[in-house]
Amino acid sequence: MEPMAAAIGVSVPVLRFLLCFAATIPTGLLWRAVPSATGRHLYAGLSGAALSYLSFGATSNLLFVGPMAFGYLAMLLCRRLAGLVTFLGAFGFLIACHVYYMSGDAWKEGGIDATGALMVLTLKVISCAMNYSDGLLKEEEGLRDAQKKYCLTKVPSLVEYFGYCLCCGSHFAGPVYEMKDYLEWTERKGIWASSTPSPLLPTLRALVQAGICMGLYLYLSAMFPLSRFSEPLYYEWGFWHRLFFQYMSGFTARWKYYFIWSVSEAAVIISGLGFTGWSDSSPPKAKWDRAKNVDILGVELAGSAAQLPLNWNIQVSTWLRYYVYERLIQKGRKPGFLQLLGTQTVSAIWHGLYPGYMIFFVQSALMINGSKVIYRWQQAVTNSGLHTILTLLNCAYTMMVLNYSCIGFQVLSLEETLASFKSVYYVGTIVPIICVLLGYVIKPARSAKPKARKAE
Repeated sequence: MEPMAAAIGVSVPVLRFLLCFAATIPTGLLWRAVPSATGRHLYAGLSGAALSYLSFGATSNLLFVGPMAFGYLAMLLCRRLAGLVTFLGAFGFLIACHVYYMSGDAWKEGGIDATGALMVLTLKVISCAMNYSDGLLKEEEGLRDAQKKYCLTKVPSLVEYFGYCLCCGSHFAGPVYEMKDYLEWTERKGIWASSTPSPLLPTLRALVQAGICMGLYLYLSAMFPLSRFSEPLYYEWGFWHRLFFQYMSGFTARWKYYFIWSVSEAAVIISGLGFTGWSDSSPPKAKWDRAKNVDILGVELAGSAAQLPLNWNIQVSTWLRYYVYERLIQKGRKPGFLQLLGTQTVSAIWHGLYPGYMIFFVQSALMINGSKVIYRWQQAVTNSGLHTILTLLNCAYTMMVLNYSCIGFQVLSLEETLASFKSVYYVGTIVPIICVLLGYVIKPARSAKPKARKAE
């Protein structure tokens, strides 16, 4: 494999991972031919375990057994507290693995390990346990829509749980999905009870998108290498040149994630799990939203920072909203900055314990709050010209602060992150703080557009 790896410029472990990752697509297609529900559960779990073994080695599956067993035992032994216990236990195990493997350093040097797959598995076992705990609650106890939709009234069987946790289409890089959806898909109930539309065209679309994303990443990464931040040349540039390089560095890095999520989308679509029903248009069109993890144009042309979680890593953002953000809101109270900061902190810890991750997600909370202030000003003005200026300002603000902040996500270390921030005079930190403070001073009149404000 060494000649092939050298030809495409990656390490042998990364090449092995990419081949196994690509294999999730034909594996997902073969799932459709398995005749029984039990057979499909076993196939989902065994194929995921086999690809993990080929990609990461035998120890990877031993790594997955810990949180899987812990979550299942919690559901059997303490149903009412199963969600909380599993959250603490699974996250504790993930943190220990982050400390032991320090995967970020390996990824930067061209290596890879099973921590990424463990991150996805952690969210799955937590949501399953929380939904089983929610099955005890009654509607008068203030169940939210997501709790009503996904609560489980009985514990899944071991075979069902095994297939759900290791289902190969989403095992490596997501998307995260709910146990209730997985069971209906496998048992061909709900929207899968009748024949589903052909997944061929949406699968091909996702693969073409993956090819374009990888091509752009390979082209741009040579022009805007991450190593430039540690070179003297970077610090010889002027302010605007450094800020532009930060913008292009963040822009370049995102295409790698777009590629990974596009391949995952293809695997989930072709298996049928990505199907989410039919649109209300005439004639109705098939929707495949469960497989979608990113809206590329929605990210790159975001009019507000508050739109980014709706378009980037969509399924994980949804998970964070259902299982962290909404559960931090006290009954009868409105959510605020603390709930947002708590959610971003959980997201940071989930990604890893590097200072760059922590700084990025704290910055994200600031960025979103500052963008909301600008948005409120947008909605309050009646002059169309001023409204357009504020709209463009919010878009420019979002892109500038996002690409400034994500340097930490890439370089990871505290020293390099702060050095890159200092090189542009901390503009991406100071501007959001100024916007938040101005929001307390310049308070627009109540908007006459409640629907727009609600959407924000």
